[in-house]
This record gives sequence, structure tokens and C-alpha cells, in this order.
Amino acid sequence: MVKKTKKKIIIALAILSIMSGTLLFFPLTGEKLPQFLSKTRKVDANLLIVEGWLPDSAIKLAYNEFKNNNYDLIITTGLKHNDLDYFMVASNGFLIFYPDLDTIINNRLHNHKIEVLAHSKMGGDYCSHFNFYVNDSLIADFYADALERKYMITWEGSLKEIDSLVLHFDNDMVDDYGDRNLYIKEIIIDDEIIIPYQFNSECDIGQLDGKERIVNDFESHAEIARNKLVTFGLDSASVVAVPGKRVKMNRTLTSALAFKDWLKTSPIEVKAINIVSLGMHSRRTSMTFNKILGKSYNIGIISLPDNSGSVNKSSDRFGVLGEFLRLVYYRIILIPFDLLNWSMVKGMF
Repeated sequence: MVKKTKKKIIIALAILSIMSGTLLFFPLTGEKLPQFLSKTRKVDANLLIVEGWLPDSAIKLAYNEFKNNNYDLIITTGLKHNDLDYFMVASNGFLIFYPDLDTIINNRLHNHKIEVLAHSKMGGDYCSHFNFYVNDSLIADFYADALERKYMITWEGSLKEIDSLVLHFDNDMVDDYGDRNLYIKEIIIDDEIIIPYQFNSECDIGQLDGKERIVNDFESHAEIARNKLVTFGLDSASVVAVPGKRVKMNRTLTSALAFKDWLKTSPIEVKAINIVSLGMHSRRTSMTFNKILGKSYNIGIISLPDNSGSVNKSSDRFGVLGEFLRLVYYRIILIPFDLLNWSMVKGMF
């Protein structure tokens, strides 16, 4: 009991020391610490890496970087993650499921229970409204709140007659208090047939016209980012997704390790690498990839502007300090990669 208490005290004192040092050397009221964390050092590279979790605006800037410079290949990194268990319908549009029920043996006409597992980002006035269509027929509509739940309809007919199940999100909004989004995980039929959105659906943004359609054939943020870059106009042969495994911690490290493994089997001759990241996360990304890849590669970092808010706000000040503490934490966990060969520490993370 005494040992555990001492350990907790030591950890607490260490955290306080780091925070105090941060406040002394990087006043949060100024711009020194955000500038330090938002590192940019671009090199003459033929390979461009884009972190897959970046927002669409940053992915678009990465697209421009690739198009306007002489890169041979663009790599998207990112993990299989719990937040991809649900598809986020972020704008008004249609999520179209193709259930492929032709192989259903039971072709009798009777009532079927069809459920949508969904939730909204928030509740109350921010509940998401969606219409539910079977083929082209509007069957029901629902308001989804923040609690994950099943929204059920009863439908009479043969399952083999169903070509599509469509969910229409139609009340998107953003204000100073939040962003209304709809999250869809799967459709369940008769408690037996489960149709996840991944590999079974497409999202049509805005109108149901196919002009801005996303095929949900992904399992990771790396694949999502690749799809977006191809949608923007890049040749699919120029974009490679390198997904990392599902983890709860050390996501940047896991992405760097996955990229290192990909390099072992890639035929591309790497002259130098630029990595596209966002704002204050950039220094941590740069440090991690440099430690994992070692001195064999010249690695640059491009820090894109983070337009989520001003660092002068009190909440953003804590965000600045939080990112600095994560940088310190990453520096500690990366120490083994300074001291030992990669093969010796591979199983540690």
C-alpha cells in the first residue's frame, strides 16, 4: 500500500514539474509554444505522407501539395479505430445500403422487423432527423438522440424484393453550441441479418445524384483519406493507403510503425519524405517518424493551419499545454528506438 502511494506521488510530482517547466519556458499567453509545436521543415522529397485523420480542408491542401510538386507517390496513414464503427453523416445527404438479400431462402410474404442502429452527436435540440426508405418508398422517419439505440420499422414483403435501404439525413446544422451529425453503424433484419455500413453502403452528399458519392469500402482512416484524395482527382495508382492496427494509445507511433513495415516491401526508391500534419500535432509527428525511420531518410514536415480556434482562448490554452505534455510523453516512449535495434523492441508496442 505504501509503495503504491509513493508511486502515485512520484507520478504526480513529475507531471507537476513538466507543467511548471512548460509555463516557465513557454508562456501560454503568447505564441511561442504553439509556434514550437507547429513545426514546418519542408524538404525536396519524392514521397508525401498524409495523416488520415486530418479534416477535409487539410486533405484538400495535401492534394494541392502533391499536384504542385514533383512527388512520385502519396501515402495515407491512419488506424483501424473505434470511431469508425459508425459512419458519420456530417452533411445533409443519403446513406444507401445494398443488402444483397437474393440468397435468402425464406421468400414468404410476411412482416419483417428492420432496425437501424444509430445515434446523434448530441441530444435535445440537436437530435438528428432521418427518413427511412425501402427501395424508393418512404416507410418512416426518426429523431436520433445521443444515446445509441435501434430505430425499428415493420415491413411487409419478400426480402428478395429489397434492392436498397436508404437513410436520408436532412437537418444538418452548425452553431456556436455544436455540430449536428448523424452516426449509423448497421441495419439489422429480423434479429438475424446484420448489414454493417462498411463494404455495404455508399454516401451521397447533398442530392441523391451520384455527383458526390463516397463508397464505404474502408476499415481505417488511411483508407478514408485515400478515397477522398482519389475523389478530389488524384490518379488511384498514385495514392497508397497504409493502415495501422487498432489501438487505444500511441496512435501516431502505430502509424509510423505500419509505414516502416510497408517500406520493407515497397519497390519505390525513396529520395526523401515530406509528412503533412495539422497544427500543433506536427512536431510530435515529425519526431515520431524520424525516430522510427532513423537516419536512413531525409524527412520533412509540413504543418497545415488548424482553423478550429484561436490559441488565445482559455480552453485552447489547455489544448496547447496538453499537446506539449503528449510530446514529452512520446519522447519518453521513443527512447528505446534511440538505444535498441527495431527488431528488439518490435513486440513492446
